Amino acid sequence: MKINQLQIEIDGIDKEILRELMEDARKPILQIGNKIGISGAAIHQRLRKLEEAGVISGSKFIIDNRVLGYKTMAFIGIYLDKASSNSDAVRELKKIPEVLECHYTTGNWSILIKIICKDNEHLMQLLNKKIQPIDGVSRTETFISLEQQLERQIQL
Repeated sequence: MKINQLQIEIDGIDKEILRELMEDARKPILQIGNKIGISGAAIHQRLRKLEEAGVISGSKFIIDNRVLGYKTMAFIGIYLDKASSNSDAVRELKKIPEVLECHYTTGNWSILIKIICKDNEHLMQLLNKKIQPIDGVSRTETFISLEQQLERQIQL
């Protein structure tokens, strides 16, 4: 691994380790070491350096929202009455558990959020009772996702 001032260059072994863990973060280190041809201790050392450099941060389980009854995903463009309302609006959006992502954007909207709901009625309730009443929100534009066709991380 080579660290420049603003960017980190990782070598082929780091990439192989990361590919294996991106496929399954619970994959045993020794199994990865055997496949790559280096010791488990060397992998641990490389992972520690990658964490310290900020390339990786923890691991997570992926929950299937549909199995838990959340079947409607939507993207909502939020228009603010003024740019200075952004931080207050984001603070309120963080309180809504169904908001999965929140982005400050260029273009027509000030904020774009990704939201998960049980159904269209749940979505309408969130819009009418939690999102649109936020101080500074002048209006919203909602796009319902019919099907997520691709989800991935950057390829190494």
